[in-house]
Amino acid sequence: MLKDVESQAKGIELAVVVPCFNERDNVVVLVDKLTAALRDIEWEVIFVDDDSPDGTAKEVRRLAATNRRVRCLQRIGRRGLSTAVVEGMLASSAAYLAVIDGDLQHDERLLPKMLSTLKDEKLDLVVGSRYVAGGEIGEWNRKRAALSSLATRLARLVIHEPLSDPMSGFFVMTRPALERAVRRLSGQGFKVLLDLFASAPQPYRFRELPYTFRDRLYGESKLDSFVAWEYVMLLSDKLIGWLVPARLVMFAAVGATGIIVHMIALRIAMMILGFPASQAIATVLAIISNYIINNVFTYRDRRLRGVKFFTGLLSFFAICGIGAVANVGVANIVFLQHYSWWLSALAGIAVGLVWNYACSSALTWRRD
Repeated sequence: MLKDVESQAKGIELAVVVPCFNERDNVVVLVDKLTAALRDIEWEVIFVDDDSPDGTAKEVRRLAATNRRVRCLQRIGRRGLSTAVVEGMLASSAAYLAVIDGDLQHDERLLPKMLSTLKDEKLDLVVGSRYVAGGEIGEWNRKRAALSSLATRLARLVIHEPLSDPMSGFFVMTRPALERAVRRLSGQGFKVLLDLFASAPQPYRFRELPYTFRDRLYGESKLDSFVAWEYVMLLSDKLIGWLVPARLVMFAAVGATGIIVHMIALRIAMMILGFPASQAIATVLAIISNYIINNVFTYRDRRLRGVKFFTGLLSFFAICGIGAVANVGVANIVFLQHYSWWLSALAGIAVGLVWNYACSSALTWRRD
């Protein structure tokens, strides 16, 4: 009891942030492992749960009721590993911040050495690396190893530091290091370490320590094609985000697919109906197609489900309708100024695109 009082008076030195989704069976095991590894450190663990349907948040709260070191931050209506990590860090007052996955694949026994290295060498970051001497990727198959290698090479497009494992999700950093970059983070995708290095105004002082990536014990891997898409979004944001928002580029690309849908639907409909009716049907189908693809990819972190999916579709229709009017109006005004027809058309398209993107971001896929 006296030890607990003294610990509370000293305050928390290290906050371990665990972003999680459907990791209920790993919660108790991870806390037990952290307790054993961090016995000489004042620490807390913050599970940031994106409203997992398997009851992860409920399990964390059950454990927190009897363990003062355990905290739960449950997010409703939004998803994303990077933003979960940042919110977890900002929810703590600890001077040092660690990130570790909730799937038990990172070696928590390395945390004390990572923290002591960070302090002794006055660094900003210490990264758990699979690719420095002594590190291993574990039992990965050839395909996964190749994809990881490709992603690491692509990371060189946005960071220039000699970081061997920019894809690592296992690291410890100081709070000042976070504060220098936090307002510049894109929050895209799942590689928050890459985002931090690409966003820091000055290069981080860092060191990498080797560890062996372990196999998952419980639950299922979150790696899928959407994760790859989010990684592309992150790289795009860091490469061109200062000029054009990466999400706007994706929104425009989806709009291009809508043109293809429109033309195919128009051609098929005209086999049965006249042009006006066929054009109307094609327009509706193109808007629905754009909405669905944007909901799945462009706004994956704000994806609408259930009733919100249909109310969002209605608002998207309304926004696109106004955008079409603006498109025609601006194009006509430019054309009357004696500009060429194609330049006038491009002006109208640009205005319609920006209108649709801005309004759908603020209204259809608004942040709750």
